[in-house]
Amino acid sequence: MKIIMLGAPGAGKGTQAKMIAEKYSIPHVSTGDIFRANIKNGTELGKQAKEYMDAGKLVPDELTVKILLDRVAQDDCKNGYVLDGFPRTIPQAEVLENALNELGDKIDFAVNVDVPDENIVRRMSGRRACLKCGATYHIEHIPPKQEGICDTCGSELVLRDDDKPETVQNRLKVYHEQTQPLIDFYTERKVLKTVDGTKDMKEVFADIIAILG
Repeated sequence: MKIIMLGAPGAGKGTQAKMIAEKYSIPHVSTGDIFRANIKNGTELGKQAKEYMDAGKLVPDELTVKILLDRVAQDDCKNGYVLDGFPRTIPQAEVLENALNELGDKIDFAVNVDVPDENIVRRMSGRRACLKCGATYHIEHIPPKQEGICDTCGSELVLRDDDKPETVQNRLKVYHEQTQPLIDFYTERKVLKTVDGTKDMKEVFADIIAILG
């Protein structure tokens, strides 16, 4: 079973991807993780990706897909995988589709975790992080025992720049421009399934499992 996770930043698709991977005993393939592993291991593809990243440029789609295909060709992916963070754009989706076609393969499901923008802004701007020990909280859902103070190490909690409402709005704008068209792309391929991401995390997971079977 080959699955792509779609959804805006903060929609919770990464969490769901990990849970799906665990349930079906298939790898959770995050492009960020693959890049880091290739760079750390000094592979040829990793060296090429690092050149772009060091220059502050985006890694080209063709190279990203090469790194991805190299990962999904490994033994642990023979029963399938969950792709998280790729594709982000139509050109990436097309390059991936063509590459899989050549292998006589295809994506089985594109799962869209749908959450309205205002929910995401509220969700992310409620996050608080401890920069000292890395613990994370949410002022509504997982509040610290003492407001603004980390339960684990007693340090002050902060709202990360990434989670500030204006930053989140910008990220959502980019998402809608670049990634939203993928919903149409996978709808045309008859593999898109949408779940309501505003529900409790376990309920969202149950809805996804009902789709995947």
